[in-house]
Amino acid sequence: MTLQLVDFQLRGQVAVVTGGSRGIGRATAELLADLGADIVVNYVNNREAAEEVVEAVRSRGVESFAFKADVANLAEARQLIQATTARFNRLDMLVCSAGIWEGAPVEELSEELWDRTLNVNLKGTWAICREAVSVMKERRSGTIVIVSSTAGQRGEAGYSNYAASKGAQISFVKSLAAELAEWKIRVNAVAPGWVDTEMTAEALGGERRRAIARSIPTGSVASPEEIAAPIVFLCTDWARQITGEVLNVNGGSVLCG
Repeated sequence: MTLQLVDFQLRGQVAVVTGGSRGIGRATAELLADLGADIVVNYVNNREAAEEVVEAVRSRGVESFAFKADVANLAEARQLIQATTARFNRLDMLVCSAGIWEGAPVEELSEELWDRTLNVNLKGTWAICREAVSVMKERRSGTIVIVSSTAGQRGEAGYSNYAASKGAQISFVKSLAAELAEWKIRVNAVAPGWVDTEMTAEALGGERRRAIARSIPTGSVASPEEIAAPIVFLCTDWARQITGEVLNVNGGSVLCG
């Protein structure tokens, strides 16, 4: 079948974006809306920021609402999906962007931080996927994109907890891709390197930012929009033969197949 520009459009489709109130999640929500998708903006703490995204999305002529849910809590993840289907009667796309990045040397890494990181980054991904898949199976279609990290591919000194959670996400993607293919549900990951977001603002301050930029072959730290574009590509029919893949978006800093 010949692909056409219309296959890149998402009019009439519905996307849930976890962590949608900031950073990569916000940029993804807005770009999905640019292509015509209705958007559910998930957040945990900052309702004001989430409502700003909702207004930005609605300004593009599509529908949107914000929903507070800690997706690491299975009951709240279920409520998020139920609210989505109650409003739109469908779910086509899930973007798992919620996450935290905190670390310490392994001998100083507290049990609390280890558990919290795995809970938010990994359990939260599992829980929301679990609930979304049951809806997608009813339609025998859907796409899931999980935001992983280069840390999950090569490790990250001082952030072994974060790297472990992101590496596990990649294995989760590959497992789900094989499991869900017969239902026409595609599952992929995007693995960013350094991204200029609220989460990395302190780490990217001053001379360290310049040093990091120099270490990246393309010479610059990515913007959230530069990560959102590949995520959205994977949600479109232009990527309908892509599943179980990790799309590296890191300026050439990690070269792996």
